[in-house]
Amino acid sequence: MFIILAAFAAAIFMGLNIGGNNAAASMGAAYGAKARTKKQAVILIAIFSLLGAVFSGGEVIKTLGKGIVPGDTITLTAAIIAIAAAGLAMSFANLIRVPISTSQAAVGAVTGIGIFYGVLDTHLLSKIIGWWVVTPLLAFALAYVAGNYLHPILLYWLVDHESEEKIRKIINLLLIVSGCYVAYSAGANNAANAVGPLVGAGFMTQTNGAIVGGLAIGAGAILLGGRILNTVGNEITELCAIRAVFVEFISATIVHVASILGIPVSLGEIVTAAIIGVGCASQGIAAAKSDTVKKIVLMWFVSPLFAGVIAYVALRVLI
Repeated sequence: MFIILAAFAAAIFMGLNIGGNNAAASMGAAYGAKARTKKQAVILIAIFSLLGAVFSGGEVIKTLGKGIVPGDTITLTAAIIAIAAAGLAMSFANLIRVPISTSQAAVGAVTGIGIFYGVLDTHLLSKIIGWWVVTPLLAFALAYVAGNYLHPILLYWLVDHESEEKIRKIINLLLIVSGCYVAYSAGANNAANAVGPLVGAGFMTQTNGAIVGGLAIGAGAILLGGRILNTVGNEITELCAIRAVFVEFISATIVHVASILGIPVSLGEIVTAAIIGVGCASQGIAAAKSDTVKKIVLMWFVSPLFAGVIAYVALRVLI
């Protein structure tokens, strides 16, 4: 009975931290553009993260549950340790208000388990790490192009063809759609980080895992999401509403494609890279506030190592 409660507690703890960190980052761009209030942002995140987890989260759950550490190697105890280790890394990041990579923390923890048991799919792990490198660079490049070329074209067209009130309504609608799409993609990719090892250990089915993970992420967005919204929306670069739409659609599309392919990627990393890219397009490299960016980049490296070491050491002590 105790181990069952511990399993649910670990999954919920991780899901809450995911909702407060990376899922909250899905609305950071629009919040920074002052197109949505903090309350509106976290409620939308909660709803669409759950939908994304349930309808599109299966492939990433499979990767974290039985891909990186193949077969039935992960025991229930090991699964709890992996989730708790990643959750501790996320909790620390939430305390210092830095949007780190949930996926990197989760993959780091599972990798620590695999190293302990001596069973690790290094080919898949290398593929995932490759995606971690490519996706933020792609987000930066696409956002830079959109900010530098598409933004002025779209702005001029709107000014020439629509009234100021109509422009405002169009942009607000686009922000609602794009933000919900990001939250959906976040749920699809990040639910696995909360429940993947438990599914791999046979503790719950893939469908039940998606529901539990999605609900926990939604609750975390409502309870903890406001703090990270400030960091992503206001402390990296200034955003106008149209550029926020570019950031959200680009980020959501990249994360959604990765989810379909079963690759756990970092929403926070991708969104931040896109914000920096669109900011550099309008203001140059100085648009990115260096202290905030350096802190975020440092935590991206530290989180998987931190989670992996905790998971490995915990197994050494307990098993």
